[in-house]
Amino acid sequence: MNKLKIALQKAGRLHEESINLLNACGFKLSLDLKQLKVSTFNLDVFLLRDDDIPGFVQKGIADVGIVGKNVILEQEMDFLIRDNLGFGYCKLSFAVPKESLYKSVKDLSGKCIATSHPKILDKFLKEHNIKSSIHKISGSVEIAPNIGIADAICDLVSSGRTLDSNNLKEIETIFSSEAVFICQPKYDILVDNLFFRIRAVKRARDNNYLLFNAPNKNLDKIIYYLHKLCQILHIRPIADSAWTYVKVIVPAFIIWNILDELKKNSAKDLVVLPIKKFV
Repeated sequence: MNKLKIALQKAGRLHEESINLLNACGFKLSLDLKQLKVSTFNLDVFLLRDDDIPGFVQKGIADVGIVGKNVILEQEMDFLIRDNLGFGYCKLSFAVPKESLYKSVKDLSGKCIATSHPKILDKFLKEHNIKSSIHKISGSVEIAPNIGIADAICDLVSSGRTLDSNNLKEIETIFSSEAVFICQPKYDILVDNLFFRIRAVKRARDNNYLLFNAPNKNLDKIIYYLHKLCQILHIRPIADSAWTYVKVIVPAFIIWNILDELKKNSAKDLVVLPIKKFV
């Protein structure tokens, strides 16, 4: 039987959530992976530096990969992106010493900017007609202003704690990034099957079951409201009562708004449940 070959980050902010995603898709992988190649009965996993993942996929060494969108854009391989995965959020931002007077990227014209994303930065500066010099650094970009090799940095920011601990402040963002699923534009059935599972897991994470009893006097109003926002699965009158049982699928990000509206219309026994898979 053919095995699906997938490239993952061997360490860092995407590693654990990538493993969790694959396990939710039916694979059994340990979070404590030590080897650079791990095999199961239906999967070969390459654990790589994030910068190496796009090349493995482009060359066909791996069928698919999970990597930060920032890596794909820096290597100018966005044709590999199949879908956003909804985790590993961060942003590529400019930061300067807290005591500096720089307030926007335009103030950095004629200055030196340290970054691990020189291609993205160069494109941004040219598009905004800002003439700054770029100092490429592979890691620990945030130290550059403190040791005098740059006036500012352009680096990934998530919580902002690293900037704060290095006496830096964020002044402007280039773009937001997250984990992406990558593969060749032409892919086989194994990749298609994995993508099908990933979409099912994503939809499950993004939605909830909502079960409740609606008063018949407000049922039409409630159903009209829910029809615009939810997927209605079941409407069943409760025998010999003034109530109707309703079951819907609700986008997780609006669940509290839905609950508030249902309470206003006298719904009761509201139950919210997670969805494991949504196909």
